[in-house]
Amino acid sequence: MVRASQATTFSSSAYFDDRGPHGTAQPITEHVNPHSRPIVSYFFPKGVGEHHYGERHPMKPHRLTLTNALVMGYGLDKQIHHIYNPRPATQAELEMYHDHDYIDFLSRVTPNNQNEMRHLIDTFNCVEDCPIFSEMYDFCRMYAGASLAGARKLTAGTCDTAINWSGGLHHAKRGEASGFCYVNDIVLAILELLRYHPRVLYIDIDIHHGDGVELAFYHSNRVMTVSFHKYTGDFFPGTGKLDDNGASLGKHFCLNVPLQDGIDDDMYLTIFKTVIEDTVTAFRPTSIVLQCGADSLGCDRLGAFNLSIAAHGECVNFVRKFNVPLLVLGGGGYTIKNVSRCWTYETAVLVGATIPDELPATVYDPFFRDSQWKLHPPLTGRVENQNSPTSLQRITISIRNKLRYLQGAPSVAMQEIPPDLEGWLADEERKQEEIDEERGTAFAGERRSDRTMARNEFFEGDNDIDQDEGPVSVKRTVSSRKPRASGKRARGKARGRPSANAKEDGEEIEEIPVAAASRTTKPRRTAKPRARARAKPAEKDKDLPDADLEAAVDAETDAPTPVDLDIDIS
Repeated sequence: MVRASQATTFSSSAYFDDRGPHGTAQPITEHVNPHSRPIVSYFFPKGVGEHHYGERHPMKPHRLTLTNALVMGYGLDKQIHHIYNPRPATQAELEMYHDHDYIDFLSRVTPNNQNEMRHLIDTFNCVEDCPIFSEMYDFCRMYAGASLAGARKLTAGTCDTAINWSGGLHHAKRGEASGFCYVNDIVLAILELLRYHPRVLYIDIDIHHGDGVELAFYHSNRVMTVSFHKYTGDFFPGTGKLDDNGASLGKHFCLNVPLQDGIDDDMYLTIFKTVIEDTVTAFRPTSIVLQCGADSLGCDRLGAFNLSIAAHGECVNFVRKFNVPLLVLGGGGYTIKNVSRCWTYETAVLVGATIPDELPATVYDPFFRDSQWKLHPPLTGRVENQNSPTSLQRITISIRNKLRYLQGAPSVAMQEIPPDLEGWLADEERKQEEIDEERGTAFAGERRSDRTMARNEFFEGDNDIDQDEGPVSVKRTVSSRKPRASGKRARGKARGRPSANAKEDGEEIEEIPVAAASRTTKPRRTAKPRARARAKPAEKDKDLPDADLEAAVDAETDAPTPVDLDIDIS
């Protein structure tokens, strides 16, 4: 029996908004064929969206939860080949780029003890933009671990595209936090890719300049950084002017595309496709890292561009068509309802699926009520466009001139891939077959352990010197016999070994090293098959003298007659 006060239960209450005439997208139910399209892996650390920078802080990790809800609501999980909950990065993995003191500080500082660590907080720039919040170190380990896992999958060749929307924090430096970023997961992922890929192209479409990644590889010619950003001199971070090109080996491997407020879809796509196509042609990357900061969208809380979600996604689609191993990361974006829609649409672009403009029904419907639950709300025309075709043409010409200095893609010498932290097993004794399997399964179990020898190699019974270990010596004989031809050395093919009856004939035997023997005389040796043994003498030959018996056997086997060499020993 149900009481009157219980007539309206939670299950019968309005769980989703009533959309009225506005439709609801139905989720995709068809599973992707594993071999029908490039393999896509999706990385979402469980609980990464539950962290909170602060009440008034513009960075909201909750946008990751909204994005994941829309991805699952559209049924895109059926179109993704692999979905992973990656493990957090270890401290040793974070220190592959960052300083030990800085990572140790992040692991120890909490909101409760930050007053006692005030001097370190100022040293590592964890103030204002980068506040100390609860479980901050765990948050950094989560998004960095996801980017590293995606890079490992690409390096292993188990996927063609790896997606981690929680990553892309491109401002963090080696020894300090910057711009809401504490750990630079992009640099860590690129370092992982460089273990296998000779050249990595980094593309940044965040409205802020990717200064942390550029600084990390400013002197390297194996990583080319290309950043499309707003630059006025005082807009954060204040770097990324057109003349910043790199230094030392990295000269001309750093490209910056400074833009002004209000750039629209057509202008942005034109300069983006032109610069990226020329860069890929000149640099010929073997893998690409794409940072998809959504603060370059129109109506962003901190941005000033007029890009639509469709144009932002077209940049991702253009890079995808190069068919190069691709790591796609998140980044900035501070109007979370637009950020989640943008990254959901770009997930559909990367898996090759078509999704409707209506949003699926999720528990977060109130976030999208003002836009009538549309995937592509109007975001353009809010800021005046201060870019001109002439200014964009000047930037394009300048970048093309820089690419001419590359003179072809840099080559990398072949060398053994350094071991990663997961595969570091130096203290463990492994069999040769296990080592082969770790390097690759192509030759696992195919190693031969039996001894091989050349076809023309002599076999001299149990006293064969090839069977002995240690330094090899060659015996030469000094014959006491008279020469067969006076004044001349005997000509013919010598065996290069002493006669069986050398000691019986009174010959002196002297051992010399192999190198010395090769300098004095180089007798030619006639190959004798190992399988052909000396014929066993018949019964009637037993009474023959030893010399006659040996001559008879040599005649039967067609072997050359041994010839003694006269060597003058002074």
